Amino acid sequence: MRQKNNNRFWFWVFLAPALFSFVLVVIIPFFMGIYYSLTDWTAVAGIKPNWVGFENYKTMFSDMAFRYSFIRTFLFTFLSVLSINFMALLFAFLVTREIKGKNFFRAGFFIPNLIGGLVLGYIWQFIFKSVVPQVGVALGIPALEELLLLADPTLALFGLIIAFTWQYAGYIMMIYVAALLNVPQELLEAAEIDGANFWQKFRSITFPMIAQAFTITSFLTLVNSFKQYDIIIALTKGGPSATYNNEIVNSTEMLAVHIYNVAFKYNDMAQGQARAIIFFLILSVISVGQVYFSKKREVEM
Repeated sequence: MRQKNNNRFWFWVFLAPALFSFVLVVIIPFFMGIYYSLTDWTAVAGIKPNWVGFENYKTMFSDMAFRYSFIRTFLFTFLSVLSINFMALLFAFLVTREIKGKNFFRAGFFIPNLIGGLVLGYIWQFIFKSVVPQVGVALGIPALEELLLLADPTLALFGLIIAFTWQYAGYIMMIYVAALLNVPQELLEAAEIDGANFWQKFRSITFPMIAQAFTITSFLTLVNSFKQYDIIIALTKGGPSATYNNEIVNSTEMLAVHIYNVAFKYNDMAQGQARAIIFFLILSVISVGQVYFSKKREVEM
């Protein structure tokens, strides 16, 4: 009993610094943020915020720009999750085959993840604006010559997805590689002897065996897609402008960028804080729901 109490004491001693930091920089600011979202806070020293209740939230939900960024964020997240996981799984199958230079390919696919979002955004901005049209000229393809991907409100979102997939697919690939290497080869060989093709082996053996990896990768890609900021700033800064319900909006202004613009560009801190609270709640519900249903699917498999 004495040994148990002693272990518990040292457990809290070592946990205390991390726990104190978490409370100081996460928990306390979060509840302060909830309070400020219910006031007319301006962040100006000496000006005391006045209580306004849920006025900021009412204004937020009536704001066409917020609703549009909400829809675009969901669309961007959905397409990014599909694109990243598809490419990552494809890369994982490639680098787990018995081919020459597979370690080189692993490193090559992973390296873009080491590049900062801003730098990566500027790289792809150069590719979309200069390289793609020149390739069109060289190949004699007029569609590529005239393609201004980032200047088209309809296509700019796909340019962001391409850049984000290129950056993040290599990281997700490593999770799939670890999962694929744990699939018993005896099962695959036995299925092959029985005449199963690649798709049948994947559907009946590989996919159920790597279901846990899908739960992890889906969560990571979902959260990171929702929070995407730096690539958007580097590539489009939220533009180009588009028309939505007869109002001018920014076609690639996702929620994270929208919240920043409201708070710092338009100097409306209380509104920005209210939108950040809603953003947190939406992301929390979706993330928890995704993990719950993914875990449930794992059990059913």
